[in-house]
Amino acid sequence: MFIFSQSWLIFVGIPLIIAMWAQYRVTSAFSKYSRLRASSNLTGADTAREILNAAQIHDVEVVRVDGFLGDHYDPTGKRLCLSSETYNTPSLAAVGIAAHECGHAIQHAKAYAPLEMRMMVVPVTQIASNILPLIFLGAFIFPFLGMTLIKIAVICYLILTVFQLITLPVEFDASRRAKIILQNMGIVQSGEEAAGVNRMLNAAALTYVAAFIASLGNLLWLLSITQRRN
Repeated sequence: MFIFSQSWLIFVGIPLIIAMWAQYRVTSAFSKYSRLRASSNLTGADTAREILNAAQIHDVEVVRVDGFLGDHYDPTGKRLCLSSETYNTPSLAAVGIAAHECGHAIQHAKAYAPLEMRMMVVPVTQIASNILPLIFLGAFIFPFLGMTLIKIAVICYLILTVFQLITLPVEFDASRRAKIILQNMGIVQSGEEAAGVNRMLNAAALTYVAAFIASLGNLLWLLSITQRRN
């Protein structure tokens, strides 16, 4: 059903390469700046607590979680989850990541519209993500359902693409806030420290751009298949 053709290379293959490059960039940046100690000597956990206190946010818990680069803000549970590397380490990478996640907590406290929109579409996005593997499996088991499955896949990727599009301003704004807060609070010094944090956060932002391109590429590929079939 799903043909690996020139359109697949353009819409799926190239975005996949971009995603791999973006992931390499962020992993490489984290590896570099996780070895450089911040002059403030604050760990990621210390940084998060100081930023939250300064922002008058006292109902968000800072917790340590397992998983490499598994850092995230959970708006439902109001938990700022930091990986062990970020939580315990006084590195430029750790303070940058912690500040970024605090940016999301501040967005939540201020009812930042794009974050509110993303929270609203999370449930339907999770459903679409869970359905997609079943669609591709069904395509091989029940090839006579080809067009029906393609149409369902189009709807799923449309939902995912909208979610990734909404995610872009949320992530860029969180990084923007992080860069300003870290310097204003003196957690990183202007010059090399600030430049290092900026490079790492900018590299991380590329992964979200790549995710949007990949989702959009899959959507366009499936639409090209339906056009050929019609």
